[in-house]
Amino acid sequence: MRNAWKFKEERQVSFVYLQGISAGMAHTKPETSEVQLNGTPELMDLLHIDVETDAVDPKPGREDLPCSRNVLRKQRHWEKQVAAKKSRRKEEKLRRKMNRELESGTGTEHQFTKRVMKAITKERLAEARSTGLKLCVDLSMTDCMSDKEISRLAGQLRRLYGSNKKVTRPFHLFLTDLREDSRLYRECVRMNDGFLNYTMDITDESCLDLFPPESVIYLTPDAEEALESVDADKVYVLGGLVDESIQKKLSLSRAGELSVRTARLPIDEYMVKKDNVKNFHSKILAVNQVFDILLTFCDTGSWKEALQMWFPPGKGYVVAGSDSPPPPTTETHRVE
Repeated sequence: MRNAWKFKEERQVSFVYLQGISAGMAHTKPETSEVQLNGTPELMDLLHIDVETDAVDPKPGREDLPCSRNVLRKQRHWEKQVAAKKSRRKEEKLRRKMNRELESGTGTEHQFTKRVMKAITKERLAEARSTGLKLCVDLSMTDCMSDKEISRLAGQLRRLYGSNKKVTRPFHLFLTDLREDSRLYRECVRMNDGFLNYTMDITDESCLDLFPPESVIYLTPDAEEALESVDADKVYVLGGLVDESIQKKLSLSRAGELSVRTARLPIDEYMVKKDNVKNFHSKILAVNQVFDILLTFCDTGSWKEALQMWFPPGKGYVVAGSDSPPPPTTETHRVE
C-alpha cells in the first residue's frame, strides 16, 4: 500500500513540475525556449524511467522469499501420495507374480518382503470369506471346562488360525457360541495378540443360526461314519473342547442336541495301533490338529498323507504300510 501511494505522489509531482516548465517556456525568448524544448525529452525520459523502475521493481529481497507453509505442505502431501501409489503398484505386481509361482509349484516365499507376504495373506483370507470351505468351531461347551483347559483351548485356536493363514487356499472360519463376557473370550484376547483383528467370523450365535441343518457335518471321534471327502457345499463343525477328565462322547452329545449329521476322521481306515510300553491308544485330537489334517487332505487329496503328517505319534497309532492289511472298519470305540 505504501508503494502505491508513493507511486501516485511521484506521478503528481512529475506532472506539476512539467506544467511549470511549460509555463516558464511561454515567457522566455525563442532561443531559450528552443534550448528548453531540446532538453525536455531527455528530462521526460529520465522521469519516465524513474517512475517505471519504482512501479515494476519488486520489494528488495521478495524474489528470494520461499513458498508459503500451506503450499509446501500440499506439495509434500502430493509427493507422498505419488510415492505410495508407486509402492502399491510394485507390491501388486509382486503379489500376482508370487501367486502364479505358488500355484505352479515354483514359488520361493523367502524372496518377498514380510509386508508383501502380509498383504497376500490378508487378500487370501478375505477371498476365503466368499469362496473358501466353511469350518465352525463350536464353543458352546466351555462352561464345563476349568481355567487351565480354557487357556489350552485359547492356544489351540491361535494355532488353528496360524495354520489357516499359511495355506494357499484357506478356510472361512467361524467361532460360534463365543460370548464377549465368557472366560474363553477374555483369555483369547489376553493370550492371542491381535485376536480381535483375526480374519474370521466371531459370533455368539450357534452354527444352526448361520447355516441350514442339512449342510452341517459335526466332526467327532465317536461318530460311526468316516469322513471320506470335504465338500464345498457342506459346513464342518469342530467341538471346541479340552477335557482333561476324559468325559466321553461330549461332542457327540452336542451334535445330537443340534440334530445334525456326524462324521469322524478315517483313522480306523488308514492307521493301525502301535505297541507301546503304556499300551496307550487315543483318537482324541486337539482342534488345531484336526484342522491341520483337514487342510492337508484338501491340498493333497490323500488321507494317508494327511494323517501321517499331523497325527501325533504319542497317540499310539501309525499309518498302515502299503503291504499291511487295513484294520477292520467295524471298530468304532476309542481307548482313552
